[in-house]
Amino acid sequence: MKKYKNLKEMEIFHGVRPETMEEMQSLGRVVTMKKGTVCYRASDKQDNIFILMDGQAIIYTLTRCGNRKIIFVHGGGELLNESIIAVDRTTVFCDLIRDSKVFVVRNQQFCRLMEQDFTLVRAVMRIQERKLWRTSHQLKNTPGSIYLERKLAAKLWKLARDFGVPADNAKVRIDVSLSITFLADFLGAPRETTSRICRNLVEKGLIEMDKKTIIVDNMDCLARFYKNHCGEECFCKRWAYT
Repeated sequence: MKKYKNLKEMEIFHGVRPETMEEMQSLGRVVTMKKGTVCYRASDKQDNIFILMDGQAIIYTLTRCGNRKIIFVHGGGELLNESIIAVDRTTVFCDLIRDSKVFVVRNQQFCRLMEQDFTLVRAVMRIQERKLWRTSHQLKNTPGSIYLERKLAAKLWKLARDFGVPADNAKVRIDVSLSITFLADFLGAPRETTSRICRNLVEKGLIEMDKKTIIVDNMDCLARFYKNHCGEECFCKRWAYT
């Protein structure tokens, strides 16, 4: 999991002028926030810009039934705001799911820096374009076009890529607390269905589960499974997907 001591180390601000980063650093402050802290709520006015230095956060919305539907899981080095200009029109929520350090700067000051330095504007545009790209890929994984098993496998593969820690025998442990309820919110499916899907993935030898910890046995096999290629010259030969 990535940790940053200052803004200049972050990839998202690559190319921004050093003097702009120095001024931003002086205008804001690093705040230590506890797990469960709400950075912002849908429809609330956003007076602050939140940049995650260390920790984990989720961006989510609520369904018509009032259940969470998680859109993104963010680690260190991410801009948490979905809206920068329209501060009173956000439609999503942002919660911290681990004790975190967050750089906080006033929205007006951040926008003023953007007016002064187009390199910062370009950096923010890159961030939003990347989120749009990720969202478009998530749309391909909706229940109408992919089995829920493969949809969950795709999300676990991405979490292992972004938050993976090497484990024994080349396995990857996902360094995020993943309860069945959390996975159900992430998948957009009932808790009982999600629990059954997790058991299926365990039985297929793709993942291991120990309470809220998930270990991916083989990243390549998991990728082939969610792409529906397993069984088509799959090198592991352990099982075939039908």
